[in-house]
Amino acid sequence: MALSVKHVCTICHKNRISKRAVTWCIECEVLFCEDCQKTHSKKRLSDNHKTMSSEDYHNLPAFMQESGSKCRDHEKKYELYCSFHACPCCVQCITDEHQKCQDLKPLSVILKQVKSSASVQLYEKDLKDVKENLETAINYLKTRISNIYTQKTKAVEEIRYTRKSINDYLNKLEQEILNDLESKHSNLKLNMDSLVQQMKQRASQINQMQIQFTKITQYATDLQIYIGLREIEKTTSQTVKYIEDLKSGDHVIEKNLEVNISSALQSFLQDVKSFGDIVINTTSSTLEINAGRKDQAQNSILKVPAIERIEEIKPSFLTKLTIPKDKNSLRMLACRILPNGELIIHDGNKSQLLLFSKDGIFIKAVVSFIHSTVSACFVRKNTVAVTLGRAYLTNLVDIEKNEVIQTVKLSHQCYGVASDGETLVISSRDSKCTRVNLNDMSHTIIRMILNGMERLACISLFQGNIYGTIPFKNKVCCYKSTGEPLWTFQHQDIVRPVGIALDKHGFVYVASRGNNSVVVVSPDGKTCRTILSEADGIKHPRAIDINNETEMMIVSCKISENSNYDTAGVYKI
Repeated sequence: MALSVKHVCTICHKNRISKRAVTWCIECEVLFCEDCQKTHSKKRLSDNHKTMSSEDYHNLPAFMQESGSKCRDHEKKYELYCSFHACPCCVQCITDEHQKCQDLKPLSVILKQVKSSASVQLYEKDLKDVKENLETAINYLKTRISNIYTQKTKAVEEIRYTRKSINDYLNKLEQEILNDLESKHSNLKLNMDSLVQQMKQRASQINQMQIQFTKITQYATDLQIYIGLREIEKTTSQTVKYIEDLKSGDHVIEKNLEVNISSALQSFLQDVKSFGDIVINTTSSTLEINAGRKDQAQNSILKVPAIERIEEIKPSFLTKLTIPKDKNSLRMLACRILPNGELIIHDGNKSQLLLFSKDGIFIKAVVSFIHSTVSACFVRKNTVAVTLGRAYLTNLVDIEKNEVIQTVKLSHQCYGVASDGETLVISSRDSKCTRVNLNDMSHTIIRMILNGMERLACISLFQGNIYGTIPFKNKVCCYKSTGEPLWTFQHQDIVRPVGIALDKHGFVYVASRGNNSVVVVSPDGKTCRTILSEADGIKHPRAIDINNETEMMIVSCKISENSNYDTAGVYKI
């Protein structure tokens, strides 16, 4: 049997020789037989090219096999990506079509983490959601078909029961109304059967994409994944719109069959001209589908987050707090950015909370505490939590009402504190932490696995994990919500770490008090980078916080090397 062109060696085929291909070169975009592959691998320019088996290559979807790393218009390799047009470009493309485009990025940067990006999981979930919505809609319409058949049956029974009390004169009228009933029912059923078939076709398409999805992520190149995900995005977006159009239109409005028997039949048979009317009553649909992502079409995989790599994190200074003269003994144990942009400062010297405007201007003192305070965090709405150390207490404060609204009594001393809006985690001076459910105020003890006399100073929460600093061991740690360690990081750039915060990408920001710097640790706890130093005005930083909605960061530090009080700088990250 002759080999298909797509299964033969590209080089041999050009020489009119049919030899089975065994390898696909990802960079040359050529199929090689065993002999040509050996020659290809020995060449100095191609000995390090990445290859895959021809079988794996042919397992990719057809639209991915048709894609390539070269521009079809100019036969030059794609090197840049235009965010405005959402497409890869070669150098000639820039000259011809993208001269006025501002947001051009190296394609290598865009594709570097494409397989591990959140968008891969996001579109996988989109496929699953769309398929489930289609199945839900199909089952709904099948139920409706069954219901209208039941309604039809009841109408027929009522019609025939009434017919028994009248004479043969009504046979013709009876047949007319039965025909009318059958016609309307058939039309309804036909319309819904047609919708079911349309949905089954779309469901089959989505199902096929799901089957291909695993192959895409296993065998495709980064560029092919990019093109594949764009195709998947297009298909899922169209299907989502199709389902929403169904819901918003009259396709799934419940149309019920009913029969109205003429009252004149009971006494005036000679006047009856009609057996009744078949009517279709319309009510709102009870179909429920998952809402999905409303901005799906706008959330292309190549809309890369503003910060994707640790090297790209570059804070820019915005403002510094203006400290009133009567507050010049301020010792900031915590500083937090509220959702409205205002700043809440925890003064450890006077055990009180102070409120500043987003421009750093003092507004008011919120509340003072009888016991010595240690740390504070934003909880939700107008609520801030403040730990009272050796008093074994944590107070919840309403900063708008200037009052303590609830006191949490714990079995251990209260030091570091963090919240995700649903829970409150409070650390102690030993290996115990307590998680407080803010809905029912129930307590759960978490035993952290620490070495020897190690103690967590400050803590932060991100995606269920607990992050903390151990100052005198120069460590930054990450734990599961149950207390098991995920990773511990030490580096010469981190000295006496105190405050800790995380951005929306999972990068860990640490106030390195011992060497006057702010250091960022990668989400996997393997690398770090100093982003602010003494040259940027950072002196003995203690507290740090990040508002991930506004991408603002606040860092407390001393006014000068010899000063007795602190201030704080606000940055854009």
